[in-house]
Amino acid sequence: MSAGSRAPLKLAILISGRGSNMVAIARACLAGKINARVRVVISDSPGAAGLASARELGIEALTIPWPGAGNREGFERALTEALDAQPTDLVVLAGFMRILSPAFVAHYAGRMLNIHPSLLPKYTGLHTHRRALEAMDREHGASVHFVTAELDGGPLVLQSRVPILPGDTEAGLAARVQATEHIIYPQVIGMMADGRLAWDDGRVRLDGKILEAPMESASVHARQ
Repeated sequence: MSAGSRAPLKLAILISGRGSNMVAIARACLAGKINARVRVVISDSPGAAGLASARELGIEALTIPWPGAGNREGFERALTEALDAQPTDLVVLAGFMRILSPAFVAHYAGRMLNIHPSLLPKYTGLHTHRRALEAMDREHGASVHFVTAELDGGPLVLQSRVPILPGDTEAGLAARVQATEHIIYPQVIGMMADGRLAWDDGRVRLDGKILEAPMESASVHARQ
């Protein structure tokens, strides 16, 4: 089946805050830049600003409040029910600040993506921009990867790189990295929607070949 004849990829996006990547993905869908549709946006925080942004874009927005670590099983059960109530092809984590259990991840194996603000495998977890500055790195960036039970450890697909400039602040570096996130995340989803990118038993296939190392954003432009 050609990319042009494929049904749009049905997305569910999980957020915890502003949801700027969610907005970038949704706008790319609405503009026809990628063959996908956001069916629902779900947040673990009732006060997440991204919920209003989703509704302004005409997208259903739900809240499943985080009950605390002591009831993660109940939270994930409610989240699974909400996701499975929609015909969802791909679950997209976009600033979703909860660590998901191995059982939850296994349920969506090969159907869940995340974006992390570092050049993985460097700086998993939080405060990545600060850590890159403290290490006096020369460059920083973002990584799109499939989600596995290992925190920020799933197979990498695409990375963006930005130079760290003299006198850079954490906020300034974060803003430049985030601007690249808004480009590379829709690109990866677009490749999945076109049937170019696929999960293959813990590995990533691009155009039928195993992806041995993550692509960089410039190489994606060259392929298109």
